[in-house]
Amino acid sequence: MDRRDHIEAARTALAATGAHLMPPAAVRAALPGGAEGWARFAAHWEDLSPDPYAASRGTRRLRRYGHFTVDPETGERSLQPHTPFLQPAGTNHLYETQDRHFDPLTDAFLADPVLHSLLELLGKAADALARPERWQVKVHPFRVSAAADGEGQPTPEGRHRDGVTLVTSLLISRENATGGQSTVYATDGREVLSTTLREPAALLLSDDRSTLHGVSPIRPVDTGRPARRDVLVVTYTAS
Repeated sequence: MDRRDHIEAARTALAATGAHLMPPAAVRAALPGGAEGWARFAAHWEDLSPDPYAASRGTRRLRRYGHFTVDPETGERSLQPHTPFLQPAGTNHLYETQDRHFDPLTDAFLADPVLHSLLELLGKAADALARPERWQVKVHPFRVSAAADGEGQPTPEGRHRDGVTLVTSLLISRENATGGQSTVYATDGREVLSTTLREPAALLLSDDRSTLHGVSPIRPVDTGRPARRDVLVVTYTAS
């Protein structure tokens, strides 16, 4: 498949089943800079900040957060002023309606051409679900760690919904980690899609209006050293 075929496959699957797994090769083909560009992008995960809300529940997580608006007709993106992150009622029972304050995306991350090409790719998939006046796009780079003798919880809230239109998870890297199975569920509890993102650039997309999702804990393969899982979560909300 060429790039357009992979985008069309994502659009078709999202409309039909609510979930789609885009293979790493297809994602990488849509991003600039080849291996060097990807390595530069992945290096931003070395500059994340502790998540105190997850820490209070025993989860070791680093993250940052940013918010764009996107014109679906032109693709023009506008970075919005940094504000607390808030999830609506009826979605994430651990944090719903709670203002959570996270450090903003770094200037280097915001300027990275890989980020902008990725948002362009995701926007084309989101257009299969809605054609709003504006997309509200929220960007969350995450690192979840597990101690040598413990586990890390990518989704400590369990199976949940984010209260958005499209939710996506891009694997950046994983080291010494087992587990981390991502599952998308229909509202009646059926598994729509279940996969473990193992290869960098694997991309999982789901229609958050009709599905729920969760990720199983990670644990170290070599119990003598810690494990980590780096992902980029991007959500699109029609407004």
